[in-house]
Amino acid sequence: MLETEDLKKVYRARAAVDGVNFYLDKGESVGLLGPNGAGKSTTISMISSLVKPTAGDIRLHGKSILKNPGDIRRVLGVVPQEIALYQELTAYENLKFFGRIYGLRGKGLEQKIQDVLDLVGLTERQKEVVKTYSGGMQRRINIAAALLHEPEILIMDEPTVGIDPQSRNHILEMVRVLNREKGLTVLYTSHYMEEVERLCDRVYIMDHGRVIASGTKDELKSILSGEETVLLDLDRYDPQLTQELRAKEEILQTVETEKGLRLIVPKGSRLLGTIFQVAESHQAQILNVSVHVPTLEDVFLHLTGRKLRD
Repeated sequence: MLETEDLKKVYRARAAVDGVNFYLDKGESVGLLGPNGAGKSTTISMISSLVKPTAGDIRLHGKSILKNPGDIRRVLGVVPQEIALYQELTAYENLKFFGRIYGLRGKGLEQKIQDVLDLVGLTERQKEVVKTYSGGMQRRINIAAALLHEPEILIMDEPTVGIDPQSRNHILEMVRVLNREKGLTVLYTSHYMEEVERLCDRVYIMDHGRVIASGTKDELKSILSGEETVLLDLDRYDPQLTQELRAKEEILQTVETEKGLRLIVPKGSRLLGTIFQVAESHQAQILNVSVHVPTLEDVFLHLTGRKLRD
């Protein structure tokens, strides 16, 4: 349905996007992951026809959109990272404004406004000024605006940043319904790995402007099929403890977490005794330890060497 070929964007001799190839099939929900600065937003901007590529191509149904960006704009809905609403207008007035930009008029526009308000659960609040809304409510109106013209493809660029858990869950469930029950094709970026696990069929991981891995969630997890993850909850942070564990060849990766450390070790390596000895030598108390099969986040950290928010 949509594909990029050797897509590249150079700013002042630096390649923000460097030869990206990916595709979206009709009805898929695809995750696009990467640390900050990986090139995700630039890639989305090029697909949306907001930024012109330095090289490469973007094709919709096999036809390049570079000379005719109207082809993609007619079928694309975009939910940007930042709230894109007029704060002094009501939700209804915002939707009417954006609907008219899409070419909607009269009773058809009125019906679409009510449809999307019902979808995002804000029908009863539609006459209130947007600046009085919570962050989560504003995000939901942002999504409603992107759905007015019934797009075939919806790009969602970190749509749940900084919102309350109730609004976040509402948005995730709404995306699931739009994708799986209504067949909307979704390209989804997020700083929350569990959202991608919940919503996406396939995943692309970007770093330094390139796609470094892609596949279904199970295919990506198989990258670490011979490893297991050890999570340590510690009573305090000790950089020397972390350094000593990183120096051990049998421990493949050591990453700091909010509660302690995440270690990736060979499956069946029986390194727990060594880990406890190192912790004891640094007078660090292990409050909790768990061993599990690698997750999508473990694969991400293994490939990029960074946390998603770095």
